[in-house]
Amino acid sequence: MNTKRISWRLWRVNNQALLADAVQQLQTASESARADAEILLAHCLQKSRTYLFAYPETAVDSLTEASFRELLAERLRGVPIAHLTGQREFWTLNLKVTPDTLIPRPETELLVETALELGNSSRHILDLGTGTGAIALAIASERPDVQVTACDFSAAALAVAQENAQVNSIHNVHFIQSDWFSALPAQRFDMIVSNPPYIEADDPHLAQGDVRFEPLTALASGQDGLDDIRHLIQTAPQWLVNGGWLLLEHGYNQGKAVTALLQTTGFQQVHCLPDLAGNDRVSLGQWLTIIQ
Repeated sequence: MNTKRISWRLWRVNNQALLADAVQQLQTASESARADAEILLAHCLQKSRTYLFAYPETAVDSLTEASFRELLAERLRGVPIAHLTGQREFWTLNLKVTPDTLIPRPETELLVETALELGNSSRHILDLGTGTGAIALAIASERPDVQVTACDFSAAALAVAQENAQVNSIHNVHFIQSDWFSALPAQRFDMIVSNPPYIEADDPHLAQGDVRFEPLTALASGQDGLDDIRHLIQTAPQWLVNGGWLLLEHGYNQGKAVTALLQTTGFQQVHCLPDLAGNDRVSLGQWLTIIQ
């Protein structure tokens, strides 16, 4: 009898009451408690977040509430929102996300913006370590005249990227399973872009927040976080046309180190760009063949 009364009460709860309760629970576990609660409830209702405010008194049935509370419990445990909903918006795209991929971050859009600004004459672009395909697909969606090659050493991640291309109807990206350049066919590119691993191996942040649930191989890179970046900078000239560009995302405190590596290798017009928070985020350089 009690069960029936509880079930009836749950069916009559409205979305704003659910949100208020969820936000209160999440405040100690998330810096974005309100947004997290809204995203999860909208996902369970299969509606947009706007719907929650347009119809605040809409009753939520017991099954939907049960699903919402299950996701809420997982979020309280630290599971990323993107893993709970299975998707993340990036650029103008809605991308599938799994634990096999890095979750696309807003700051990575700077890499896309820079590539598009520099790449007016580019026809062949390489995205190294594509993950969900976020960078490659964003560029390709804006430049249907460009052929983008996207590679990743993880077959599971590459499958996610290929699915994202299909769902977003993007057809000018070619996917290759490759550990950086190792399995690529001989070719030179007008531009190489990458958001490689760049966190220090012993960084305590690897045991905190969303990154606990992401693949370590997509995050950490040696004692100073620069092992993969060194490899990409040293190897990229073999794959760039004369005048081609290399664009790399990196950590907020790595701008000087990455630009120094680019300059030492022989790249020209080297500079570092800040993200919206004012942190060093993308370093780039142009490869110019010196004719004796």
